[in-house]
Amino acid sequence: MLTILHISSCLQLSREEAMLKFVVVLSFVACALAGTIPEGMVSLNDDLGGRIVGGTPTSISSFPWQVSLQRSGSHSCGGTIYNSRIIVTAAHCLQSVSTSVLRIRAGSTYWNSGGVVISVAAFRNHEGYNSATHANDIAIIKLASSLSFSSNVRSIGLATSTPGNGASASVSGWGTQKSGSNSLPSQLQYVNVSIIDRSKCASSAYGYGSVVRAGMVCAAGSGKDSCQGDSGGPLVSGGVLVGVVSWGYGCAAARYPGVYADVATYRSWVVNNANSI
Repeated sequence: MLTILHISSCLQLSREEAMLKFVVVLSFVACALAGTIPEGMVSLNDDLGGRIVGGTPTSISSFPWQVSLQRSGSHSCGGTIYNSRIIVTAAHCLQSVSTSVLRIRAGSTYWNSGGVVISVAAFRNHEGYNSATHANDIAIIKLASSLSFSSNVRSIGLATSTPGNGASASVSGWGTQKSGSNSLPSQLQYVNVSIIDRSKCASSAYGYGSVVRAGMVCAAGSGKDSCQGDSGGPLVSGGVLVGVVSWGYGCAAARYPGVYADVATYRSWVVNNANSI
């Protein structure tokens, strides 16, 4: 998920890149960074503030459609199982990357062990994705081999309509848990939030204004949000996928809800491209 944050001098990111709610975790970094870091991993800085904010540890059996999208063995984004060969994620998670370094881990509560790891055969970003406006921030991934469904590995349906304002929803992922932390939780986290429809999210009740565009939906709770490391992951309401974690100003910041790609808007695009990729 893109978010506005302070970036250390070790890495220069554009304002647009710094807004997305994803975390790039590198195996090799020229800068020495403080904090507890999973073995073989270094995050960009200790100022990310990225996490499932206000969340609770959970197990994959409660969110069996959730996958970890990984680059060179490190968690970078979330994703959602659409069918046994197709994963739905965010377009910003798949910029400047080749399929050769991408894997998904499915069927595990832990991003770094268990379940099954499958290579990526191909991916397709929405042709209208715009990194400056965050419009059309959705993509699909085709796996090199099919997932075997079980109690821990299941697909989830796509929303046919956007939930109404105030509808209950949940978002899950492996984003870091508190501001100033360099460590990713190994265990899946989730948080319950409420839908804020696009027109309300773009109104004066919140701080985004016209930055929230068609094809986006917002969600938030008091002290609850998705954040870096959760990008591409599922926002679920009524038993279907209603949003894909995309961007936001900060995480759980007052008047700035998390912003998601509205799955109902992109349902036809996902279905059509899943059949042709």
